Amino acid sequence: MIAYELLNPLLPTLKPADSAGQALDWMEEFRTSQLAVVEGGQYRGLVSEETLQETDDSTPIEEIQPQHPTVFAGETQHLFEVLQLAQRYQLDVIPVLDEDHRFAGSISRTELLSKFADQLGTQEVGAVLVISLSERDYSLSEISRLVESNDVKIISSYFGTAAGELAEEETGSHLTLKLNRRDVNAVVATLERFGYAVEAAFASEPLESADRGRLDALFRYLDI
Repeated sequence: MIAYELLNPLLPTLKPADSAGQALDWMEEFRTSQLAVVEGGQYRGLVSEETLQETDDSTPIEEIQPQHPTVFAGETQHLFEVLQLAQRYQLDVIPVLDEDHRFAGSISRTELLSKFADQLGTQEVGAVLVISLSERDYSLSEISRLVESNDVKIISSYFGTAAGELAEEETGSHLTLKLNRRDVNAVVATLERFGYAVEAAFASEPLESADRGRLDALFRYLDI
């Protein structure tokens, strides 16, 4: 999934002549803390709710210095790249420019996270495993073979090199797997028999809670 497919046509953009009060009204209506400023099809930056709240409601946007005028996603950038951009700059709205550097639209961070959750297969029933390992021992093909030897499929996976609370200091990395079955005792036994350390298994916990933790871990990894 690429940035162009994630655009939210309902998100308004601000023109230089719009007032700070109008911008705040739109932010409240669309539940966002930022909006893009666009002039003649050119992206000028983002205006934040915090800045507007310190400004008189009648002040035109053109008198407010926008933030992040050089931060944007390209239309063909992948979902993961857009996520990295949003996390690095703490964006609530991600502006997208076309190949001619003209403003194409905005992506809502909320919608971005929702699409990412779909990519992880969070709606599918199944367990989540967290495997602690060193980067040199990481081989998804080998781990997939061991998992599938128990008639279990990997729905999604991600590998983080930053140490987290579920990863041991001597390994420093973890692999998170979303599987298509809840009963994964045989999978855990197989992985451990081949020397892999299964740090955590979420099989009966509601998936929304488990996946939210894994999503936070991924954000820590992407924030490079």
